[in-house]
Order: sequence, then C-alpha cells, then structure tokens
Amino acid sequence: MRASKYLVKTEFDSYEDFLRNYYLMYDDNFNFATDVVDSYAAKEPQRLAIIYCDETGNNARSFTFTEVSERSQRVAYYLKSLGIEKGDRVMLILRRRWEYYMIAIALHRIGAILIPASFQLTSSDISFRANAAQVKMIIVADDDYIINQVERAKDDCPEVKYFALIRKQRDGWIDFSKGESNTKEKFVADPSITFDDHFLIYFTSGTNGPPKLATHSYTYPLGHIVTAGYWQCVVDGGLHFTAADSGWAKFAWGSFYGQWLCGSAVLAFDAANRFDPKLHLEVIKRYKPTTVCVPGTIYRLLMKEGLTKEDFESVRHCCTAGEPLSPIIIKDFHDITGLTIHEGYGQSESNVMIANFPWFEARAGSMGKPAPLFNIVLEDRNGRICPPNTEGEIVVRSLQYGLPEGLIQGYFRNGKIEYAYGSDFEYHTGDIAYRDEDGYYWFVGRNDDIIKCSAYRIGPFEIESVLMTHPSVRECAITGAPDPVRGQVVQATIVLDEGYSPSQELILELQNYVKQNTAPYKYPRVVKFVDSLPKTNSGKIIRKAIRGEYNPE
Repeated sequence: MRASKYLVKTEFDSYEDFLRNYYLMYDDNFNFATDVVDSYAAKEPQRLAIIYCDETGNNARSFTFTEVSERSQRVAYYLKSLGIEKGDRVMLILRRRWEYYMIAIALHRIGAILIPASFQLTSSDISFRANAAQVKMIIVADDDYIINQVERAKDDCPEVKYFALIRKQRDGWIDFSKGESNTKEKFVADPSITFDDHFLIYFTSGTNGPPKLATHSYTYPLGHIVTAGYWQCVVDGGLHFTAADSGWAKFAWGSFYGQWLCGSAVLAFDAANRFDPKLHLEVIKRYKPTTVCVPGTIYRLLMKEGLTKEDFESVRHCCTAGEPLSPIIIKDFHDITGLTIHEGYGQSESNVMIANFPWFEARAGSMGKPAPLFNIVLEDRNGRICPPNTEGEIVVRSLQYGLPEGLIQGYFRNGKIEYAYGSDFEYHTGDIAYRDEDGYYWFVGRNDDIIKCSAYRIGPFEIESVLMTHPSVRECAITGAPDPVRGQVVQATIVLDEGYSPSQELILELQNYVKQNTAPYKYPRVVKFVDSLPKTNSGKIIRKAIRGEYNPE
C-alpha cells in the first residue's frame, strides 16, 4: 500500500489484528500537499492522479501528479499575490471542476482554511456561511445559477474581500483562470504549518437547525487511509469513482485524500445537478473504475435503469454510506454484478467510523464493525453501555488520550474553535444504532427521527429501504405523525416513479408490502404522495421539514 510510509503495519491477519495494531506515524509538519502530491511528482512523475470528464461524460482530460503539483504551486503563488495568507478562510463553490483539486491543494500549501460548499446553495445559504466562517474569499465555478446566488449575497457578506470566477469573466469579479494561467512563479508551502493547524471546515447538514462548522486539522487526510485503503479497498494504480459534489464531505471521502494516499487515481465526473442513471452507467462503462462508492439511492436507480454485469465489469469492490440498504437491494445487485455492496458509517465530522471490512463477511443492512483508532460504544440516556440488541447512541470515548486522525478538532463559533466533546471526553454522534451478538452495528436513525408509536421505537431507515424496493417508489421518507391514541404513527411521504399515479389501491398495496417485508407494526398508517422531498444541500432528506418543524437558519 502506498500509505505504508504512514503506517507501522499495513497487512493484517484478521479484523482483531487490524483493530489492535493499526497505527499511524507522521512528522509534526505533515502537509498533504508536499508529503503526498509533491512526493508522487518527485518519485513517480507520470503517475495518474485524475481523470476528468464534463457533465456529458465527454471531453475527458487526465492529470499526472506532476501536473497537479506544479499547477497547485502556481495557484498558491497567485492566491498569495491576491492577499490570501495562512489562517484565512476561503470558500470554494466549484461543483466537480478539475480546478477544485488545484485550488484546494494550493490552500493547503498556504495554510489557508478550505471551506467546500455545494453548488445548490441559495444566496441566504451563502451569506450565512460566509459570515459564520468569516470568509475572506469566495471562488465560484462558471455556473450561472451559482454566480447569480453569490451576487445576490454580496451585500450581506461584508467580510468577503475577494470574489473570483473560473472559466468566465464578469464585471466585479476576479478572473481567476486568467490570473492563474499568467502566473509563472511558484509557492511550495508555508514552513510553519503543523499537523494540528486548521485544515478545512465542513458545514454539517443542519437537519436540526443552522449548520454547524465542523473543523478538521491537517491530519484529516491521514484518517481517510482507513476509508480508502481498508473499506473502499482501492487499488494501487487503479481508478476510484465516488459520485459526490465537491461541496460535500463525501467528496473528500471518495474523490481525493485517501485514494491518493493509497495509490489510486480518481474519476472526476462533473455531473449536472439532476442525477442521470443512464449517463452514470455510460461513464462507469467507458472509464472503467476499479472501485466504486456511491449512495444507496444511486445503486437503486442504476438497477431500475437496467444495470448489467457488463456495466460493472471493471469494478472489483463496491461501497456505500449515508443510508442503510435493504438486504433485497444488496442481493439483487449481487445477483446482477457478482459484487457485494459494503456499507459504512461516518459523518462530516469524521472519516469512516464503522464499516464492513474485508476480514469478515458483510451482513446486508449492517454498517459493519468499528474502525481502528475509534473507541466506539453505544450509550443509553444515562451514559451506560448498552448490551447487545439494545438501541443506544453511537459515542466515541476516551478522547482525553488524543483525537483519532479524521475526527474533528471542534466547531468554529464566533471566531474560535470550541471542542466537540465535554468534560467526559466523549464525542456524541446523535445517531442511534444497536449491536448484535457478533459485534455488527445496525443503524436505526438520528435521535430526533425515532418514531415512538405506542410501546414501540421505530427507526425510519428500515421502512424506507423496504419501500424503495417497490417498483412504484422513486424516493420516500419515513417520519412520525401525531396520533391521539398511539402518540405517533408511521407516515410515508413518497415520490412515485414514472407510470404510477396516487390511489387508495396503491396505498393499501404499499402498506401490505411493508407488512410482508418487515415487522407488521412498522407499516405506514399514513401515506402521502408528493412531487419531491425536501433535502439539505448534501442530499439528505430533511425529515423535520416534512414534520413542519424545520427552521433552516
């Protein structure tokens, strides 16, 4: 493994060996830009880093690490010439343009703090983020929607000094592409950067109120060695594909740091806003990635599109995270491709924390088992460890001994970092799960999403996974609806697939379908059909909006 430079041991005989003996080592001044990108350029100048294609799947171009190294050094010099220095915060709204990599690495060289942002943001989203993070510069893709939203937000972002565009010119904006291309000088790295300096900030999804500013250190890329090397099982010299906009943490999980650390190039498909399953299949078939990690919904839609074994002929390993998958979906996918989808769990605040690793058989619907470096337990409301098959909150303990690489430093508030844990030195995820007798973890839901119906506690994801296997259902969300007798009942809010129309007969069919495929008491007593579901900018369903409890700011 290419990441062996940072590991005491790279090969493990068993999961127990992995959990016990996985350990990272690195210098105090570790910097992904110099220690990974520049190192590849010096030792293997022709090693492939990126294959990029536009939103049509065409106009492909590739970049070696030499090209990435040299270009990002010029970008760093240009940014410094504009006035960007160590500690400044820079927001990138760049979709999946190849320029994202060059600019992000340049910021890592300077010591400026990268803030990835989704291209789906509105003007109010942008101004909120710019002010909360005290952003100094915003760099935007050549996308009219994004440009217009930023222009509307400008007057409400007084601390932003620089607004820049790539691939486009407009009055009042810096022509970033022109300025960077005219720069010949290079800046390698600020020598004062250390591994515990602030590296990037992710805005969490904000399903329970305003987004939080999760801040990571320069060790964040190292945390993703486990993500890429031992969960996604990327191939040294291979090509990895993750479908994610650069504004999401999922992009860092699957399109950047861990993959390069472990020797894999990345496929950067600059897909449009609306997901096109047919085009995604064409891209996978054409560019032949060796490993794939996409949300569960995408696997479902690919199969509905008519996925064949030939479409995934190049793929050796598949993963998913963000939503549990029904065992039916996993079985059907395996029957078609011969591949098992390996589920995993983590947050914007972390790298992969729980996953189906290669030393044990993946169990359909299970998140798997804890990753090394994370002392994970399930706690009840009194802080006691839950016995097997008892629901509890996923908690990381023992943080007084140091933060695991990949876990956040804290949350940025009012110009400073506040720890993400209290006097108990525990990080509380807010997610509910249970652990079976064999040590596998099973996701139940966010604490606020649990439905309390009579004497039952019902998580939404199992029901959603069942409904998503019905041919009429394109998307769905399960929430609790008030009930004078039971307290709450299960409500299904459903977007129908083409060719289906709402009817009482279809409601009854869906209710019976759930009863037949999971515990009957979990069936939705209320079924509503809608044209679309409310989602965060990271693509997660906002259940509080469906319940009428959501206040985005």
